[in-house]
Amino acid sequence: MSEKLQKVLARAAFGSRREIETWIIQKRIRVNGKIAQIGDRVSDADQIFVDGKRVSSRQGLDKGKHRYLLYNKNENEICSKKDPRGRATVFDKLPPLKHGRWISIGRLDFNTTGLLLFTTDGDTANLLTHPSSMIEREYAVRVMGNVEPSMIKSMHEGVLIDNEIYRFTDIQYFGGDGLNRWYHVVVMTGRNREVRKLWESQGVKVSRLKRVRFGPIFMPSKLKRGQHQELSQKEVEKLLKLVKS
Repeated sequence: MSEKLQKVLARAAFGSRREIETWIIQKRIRVNGKIAQIGDRVSDADQIFVDGKRVSSRQGLDKGKHRYLLYNKNENEICSKKDPRGRATVFDKLPPLKHGRWISIGRLDFNTTGLLLFTTDGDTANLLTHPSSMIEREYAVRVMGNVEPSMIKSMHEGVLIDNEIYRFTDIQYFGGDGLNRWYHVVVMTGRNREVRKLWESQGVKVSRLKRVRFGPIFMPSKLKRGQHQELSQKEVEKLLKLVKS
């Protein structure tokens, strides 16, 4: 059986499928001595090379060998591996790997803190972040300004932003005094600045934003910012169950 080249290399933890497509365009990948093309399929008999390094099409098939990590993101960290401006990245704090690479399961904005998941399985990372997965992401958000019931109703029903409908599937008041109020909100997609845009559409400012849950995985109360921990086998099973066909 053959599989798409992007899927094989993502499973082998070389990167996300999107990253690998970019590498194909950059002519960094060869299959059987020829420069790879978008849409190429490979089987066990094919020889795959990434930047001159041989890759087995079977690499990463054993899911038990993959690792899953939870990281409590700091403010002022980016989710890219490198930054031309020299800013700190979330990858700086992760443990080194002998084989493969850490791949982030989604991203968080520069000023957003909280739960960020990583894995060495690029194929699973792709499935968990694909829009069709419809996985709940819960955030704790502090807003500045008066929040009226009509605003909550509007954000729950949906707001047209950038020619797309944005909405919270759940909004719960959490506490706070005066003009600084805490809410917990849930979204089903991972669009850029989604939570901030929804609140800003109602004329209020987000002053703090923290992700506290991704699907069945919650932020541990004892995990400090900048720290990480391995997911338990039970947590991994819950996560993989979300994308099993």
